[in-house]
Amino acid sequence: MKHTISVLVENKFGVLARVASLFSARGYNIASLAVSETMDAAISYMTIVVEAEDEKVLEQIKKQLNKLIDVITVTDFTKKEHIDRELILVKVNCPAKDKNKLENILNKYVAKIVQHKGDSAIIEAVGEQAQIKGLLEALNHFGIKELIRTGRIAVAY
Repeated sequence: MKHTISVLVENKFGVLARVASLFSARGYNIASLAVSETMDAAISYMTIVVEAEDEKVLEQIKKQLNKLIDVITVTDFTKKEHIDRELILVKVNCPAKDKNKLENILNKYVAKIVQHKGDSAIIEAVGEQAQIKGLLEALNHFGIKELIRTGRIAVAY
């Protein structure tokens, strides 16, 4: 099962490497990782989506993260009310004659065309995992040339 964990860390050289090596040393797979500065440039916010078979493994991950010197707090969103989103950029085949058809599909999702040039369109979308999955299935009809995903980010209510 995938679990979303946020980690506030000191924004220092090597912190990301130490967090990543903690996961790899124990054989835990990171499904996605998003990192950015907070309002305080000295602190970064990491959102990590990790595969954990059971609560015991998840607890071990959180304990190991809390042991790292540069970690300020660890939050597990598994049992917390939260909102999560993912951003994607998708390049699809879209000749000018199909642009209206594409726009009709995008209107059903939180998505828009950010550039249409020649026979390609670049689409930006933000949403929950299910919304993103639905959009990508709909876009398969046009032919996806390229897909870039940010990974999940989350915040508690």
